[in-house]
Amino acid sequence: MIASGGSVDVAVIGGGISGLVAAYRLQQAGRVVALVDGGRAPGGVIASHRDDGYLYETGPNSTLDTTPLIDSLLDDLAIRDQRVDAASTAKHRYVIRDGRLAALPASPAGLIATRAFTPAAKLRLLREPWIPRAPADAEESIAAFVRRRLGDEFLDYAIDPFVSGIYAGDPESISVRAAFPRLFALEQKHGSLLRGQVAGARERRANPETSKHAAKSFSFRAGMQTLPDAIAARLAHRFADTRVGEIARRGDGGFSLRANGFSLHARALVLAVPAHAAAPLVEPLAPMGAKVLRSIRYAPVAVVASGYRRADVAHDLAGFGFLVPRRERRTILGSLFSSSLFPGRAPADHVLFTSFIGGEREPDAAALDPPALEQRAGRELEALVGARSPRWTRVVRWPQAIPQYTIGHLERVAAFDDASAHLGGLFTCANWRGGVAVGDCIRNAHEVAARVDAWLAAPTAR
Repeated sequence: MIASGGSVDVAVIGGGISGLVAAYRLQQAGRVVALVDGGRAPGGVIASHRDDGYLYETGPNSTLDTTPLIDSLLDDLAIRDQRVDAASTAKHRYVIRDGRLAALPASPAGLIATRAFTPAAKLRLLREPWIPRAPADAEESIAAFVRRRLGDEFLDYAIDPFVSGIYAGDPESISVRAAFPRLFALEQKHGSLLRGQVAGARERRANPETSKHAAKSFSFRAGMQTLPDAIAARLAHRFADTRVGEIARRGDGGFSLRANGFSLHARALVLAVPAHAAAPLVEPLAPMGAKVLRSIRYAPVAVVASGYRRADVAHDLAGFGFLVPRRERRTILGSLFSSSLFPGRAPADHVLFTSFIGGEREPDAAALDPPALEQRAGRELEALVGARSPRWTRVVRWPQAIPQYTIGHLERVAAFDDASAHLGGLFTCANWRGGVAVGDCIRNAHEVAARVDAWLAAPTAR
């Protein structure tokens, strides 16, 4: 282990999945890397827990297999055999409509049959191919985009709950270009989402990446914590429970870090922490960049894991879970049927739900005390799936859970890059840019690691 005052090629600040993958790939490239992690356990918000026979997650419950980089990483770590794909019933996803679960369509035939949308909304889809595309330079919210192309009902009962499920956000403020770039590109290239789906089939087959709509969900037998634990075990220099208090530019062009009485020197630096945590570190070096980082808003979310006897739940739970549209005026954002998705999540004859409360829809609710959150989740599960008398509950609150890719987000990211451009050797790798999903973070970490390695190899690098 490198001693205090030592030097490395790269220091990575932040031990979430972005920082772990970036550090691991740089180490594989032959660089001497130190990962400085403010947490004790690796993974940041990824955290799996076993308690009283339940296996529950307090961060991401699964991830989507959107890129071949994921299985390549699992092979390198020798944990691909621990991967567990979601059960086949996971293709059944529900939305609350008029206080009841309605199946979301997974095919054109399903669209005709579903009660999630009225006949008028389904007929409205026929107009979509003839609606003009937006100007290429337009900045539009996902709500405005969907309202314009698909109508109000698809916004209310498909996109609004979907945005809450991914970002815990408000579709009226989330940027379609920043948060859903494939949708934006589909309209720009084909002039229609429906025409684009048909015309783009060949391109999708040739693309090694898989769209989030088509990708499989997976986890691991022992939960999502398996992945960060496996990466951390491979790192030669990981400093856990070490919170960086200051970074400074050295006379030789490198960086020095100070944390808990510990110091480190690095030729290059990767900030893999949330925007609000990066801001005070960047401020002495790029004050305007810090100002931009502070302007990135995060939605608060409370997670309630609830265990029930199977006999005390009326619904068959054959599905992924359900999302709640704002129009339904419920007090949770949605719930996952966790024990239906993956084996070993609950004791025999019991089931596990993971429910989410707060978000941009009701931010103050995420700060309620645990008993109030348990009661809120329990009431809604009883009303919506007939779940009575929970036997076990656990609550975790995240005051700043998910970055919001609101209108102007891409401009904010570009403004940060401009403000910090003079700091050669400084890189950022976190879910406030390039996507919030685990798969996005893995892909972006690979790309950042390649850029850092190229920078270190350049003749001008110090």
